[in-house]
Formats: sequence, structure tokens, C-alpha cells
Amino acid sequence: MTVTRHQYRIYIRAPIEQVWAAVIDPSFTRRYFHGTGFDSPPVAGQPYQTSSSDGLPMVDGTIEVLEPAHRLAMTWRVLYDAAMAAEPPSRVEWTLRVAGEGLTQLDLAHVDLERSPLTWAQVKDGWVWILDGLKTLIETGDVLPPVTVESAPGSTDPAADWHRAQGIECNNSIWDLIGQSERTADENEEMLRRAYASAYHWQRAARRGPENEARALYMLSKVHLLVGNQTAAHGYAEACLAQCAAHALADFDLAYAYEVQARALRALGRTVEAADAWQAALDVAIVDPEDKAIVDADLAEGP
Repeated sequence: MTVTRHQYRIYIRAPIEQVWAAVIDPSFTRRYFHGTGFDSPPVAGQPYQTSSSDGLPMVDGTIEVLEPAHRLAMTWRVLYDAAMAAEPPSRVEWTLRVAGEGLTQLDLAHVDLERSPLTWAQVKDGWVWILDGLKTLIETGDVLPPVTVESAPGSTDPAADWHRAQGIECNNSIWDLIGQSERTADENEEMLRRAYASAYHWQRAARRGPENEARALYMLSKVHLLVGNQTAAHGYAEACLAQCAAHALADFDLAYAYEVQARALRALGRTVEAADAWQAALDVAIVDPEDKAIVDADLAEGP
């Protein structure tokens, strides 16, 4: 599954009614929520809008759930940025629970972000500052200093950061299926789709390097091999090795490129070539001891 939500939890040393008021009352929210607040009290089933203290529209949507002191759920469309305003609405849900005497647990989920990469990237860290500001205001009466904006290293494109997160999540999720002793035809298809999705996102990701393309090709080869597509597996293995050669990739990237090539060749019945590729994998120097231990374990049984 890809990352299409942000989830946060904080504990606030205050009664639940006080925390609830701080979530919906503009006299509170304007002090920690970038100066914004509801234009009018939220009503379940009705549209809403928030504005800045100088009247600039900020967010709008519909109040879906309103359970005072416990739950507020609403659709969310950014208005202060034209590009984000053009994205489909997402959804924000606040949930409050009594966690002890004078202690409130606050959970915030921002979901339905799969088709809204700019919003996804904008709110990911933004909610952290807002929730920290809420907690600080209630517990101490103070407000946090203004946010200082720093450029993310290697990227000025929020969508590229979103693609990076999706690439990581897709790739990691494939291993759950690879690790199963048995898979259904539907699970094999799901594994293939995740491998292609990972490659797609890495091609567009922030701070990507040639090694990310090599690893995407490796995964495509491995997955095709596992589902019985030997010819496709060999093709992706060859592409992975070519990527390593073109960009002078060595160490474990090169070792795994030879490893998957050897397995694909063995599956095609080309055992002599498979043995040569396997030996080439064994001959690659691995600098980091932990990486070497992982590679050695994966190569211990032969192709």
C-alpha cells in the first residue's frame, strides 16, 4: 500500500473540553494555526471555510462529522495556493479521548491524499508545527515562534518528495509478498503492480540517483522471476547490469545485479552462464561489513 495519509498523535495536559475548544474556536486557532480560524461555527453536513486574520480564504470543504469534544471530520481543500486548490479535496479527522485525569489524547489523520501530491508534501511537516503549537499554547499559554522556511536539500518540488515517499513505500511493501511461502495468482499480480509502481515513482523522485533506477530494475527482475516470467526477468536483469556499468555502480548494487542475472539465467536453463554470473556476484567487493553480511547470506545457497 502506498502512503496516502499522514497520522499524528499527541498528549496534552488539559481536560478534553479545553482541547476541543482549542480545535474549533477561532480565538484559540488563530494563535497556533498560522492565524487562521473558522469563518463560522462548524455544523455537521454543512460547508465550512477558514480564513486568515486579514480575511484571506485558507481552506474550505464540508463538515462530515461533528461530535463535540470527541470527533471532527471534514473534507479539506487548500485555497491559498492555486496549484493545491486544483487538486482533489482530501480529508482531515480530529479525534480526542480522555487518557487520564486531566490528560487528553489527540489523534489527527489527514487522508485521501493519493491524487494530491502537492497538498501531501505541504501538510506532512506542517501538521507537526500546528500540533506542537496547540499543545504549547494550552499547557503554557505561550505561542511558538514563526516557522522558518528552509529549502529541502536537492529538491524544490513538493511532488518529487511525494514520489520519493511513494517509491519507498511501494518497494518496502513488495517484500511482504516476497516473504510469503505461497502466493495466489492475485498476490503475484499485486506484487508485479507494486514493483512497477515503485519504478514509476522512483523515476520522478526527489534526490534520486542512478542507483535508484538500478534497484528498481533489480526488483522488476526478481518479481518477474518469482511469478514465472523468466524471459522478462532476464531482460530486467540485463538492464540492471547495464545501469550499473553506465554509472559505475559497484558494491552491493553490482553484486545484486549479478545475483538476479544468475537466477534468471538458471531459470532459462543457461546453467554455465548462470554459474559465471553467480561467481561474478561473489567476487564483488562489499565495503560495509553489515552490507557484506547481508549479501553473503543471500548468496550462500547458490542460484
